[in-house]
Amino acid sequence: MNDVRPAPALSVLDLVPVRTGQSSAQALESSMTLVRRADALGLTRYWFAEHHNMPAVAASTPPVMIAAAAARTERIRVGSGGVMLPNHAPLVVAEQFAALEALAPGRIDLGIGRAPGSDPVVTALLRSSGPTSDVDRFPEHLRNILALMAPDGARLRLTDGQTYDVNATPAATTTPTLWLLGSSDYSARLAAELGLPYVFANHFSGAGIDQVLALYRDGYRPSETHPRPRTFLTLNAVVAPTAEEAHERALPQLRAMARLRTGRPMGTAETVEEALAAPLDGLGEQMVEDMRSRWLVGTPDEARAEVARLAARHGVDEVMIVPVAGSYASEPLDATPGRVQTLELLAG
Repeated sequence: MNDVRPAPALSVLDLVPVRTGQSSAQALESSMTLVRRADALGLTRYWFAEHHNMPAVAASTPPVMIAAAAARTERIRVGSGGVMLPNHAPLVVAEQFAALEALAPGRIDLGIGRAPGSDPVVTALLRSSGPTSDVDRFPEHLRNILALMAPDGARLRLTDGQTYDVNATPAATTTPTLWLLGSSDYSARLAAELGLPYVFANHFSGAGIDQVLALYRDGYRPSETHPRPRTFLTLNAVVAPTAEEAHERALPQLRAMARLRTGRPMGTAETVEEALAAPLDGLGEQMVEDMRSRWLVGTPDEARAEVARLAARHGVDEVMIVPVAGSYASEPLDATPGRVQTLELLAG
């Protein structure tokens, strides 16, 4: 009897990194090149994150980038990883993704998260026109988005007893797939209660993954569109022909995460040469090594084996790669060869 599991499907989460000397336009162009390559390699989906006011991250408006990526690709699913719902009115989110689904039917994923995606000042600016998606009403707003995007839309009951029909788009024939993102008991329990697919944000925090996934699967309530639980995990990855190159290309992002977690000023992503030339202090170096041990950093054979091991251990048939490979100073500003290389070598 053959007990060998098939290789897990591969997908991509893109934060659209911005490195030293690179403009926003060049960073976005490099991501468009990457999504085209992911499409050609046969990867399953390509998601854009939502982060605000970060010098090293150009992923602030997932719907805009999804539209651009969908227009440049043929078959890969494109989506958000995720829309941070507390920053947005549910109707606006539903309308944006219903329009994207109409432009690329059957290819749109709406990944939704509960975190703000920025600091308190920017969060306040995002909500300056009034309350949007109150965190305490997160489950209600998820249900509203699902209803608004459905072909029949949602029916509101007004204070005078009348009803009012609302549709995110006039004549939907297909709807985006809604995924709930998270790394906590709360998100896993809510996804299970609503019968939604769930993504564990392992690239951000791998703590408690087995417990969280067990909560999701054990508590899952089948829904009409998702009769069975469905989940995958994310993973920071740098793959190169040699271990030395992989470790060098991982260093800029490792150092950036260490600065973030120790409250140090953030700038654009360093080149590999800059990262090698400016060592962190003892605390930072220890943090870098701790994170490196949880990332996928190595040669193609090692990396593919580790992806398969992780997928088998956690019972998932898909792994979403966050390609965090840095660039050497000599590499073009409108491309990210290290990130392209990571996907190509993993895809085999």
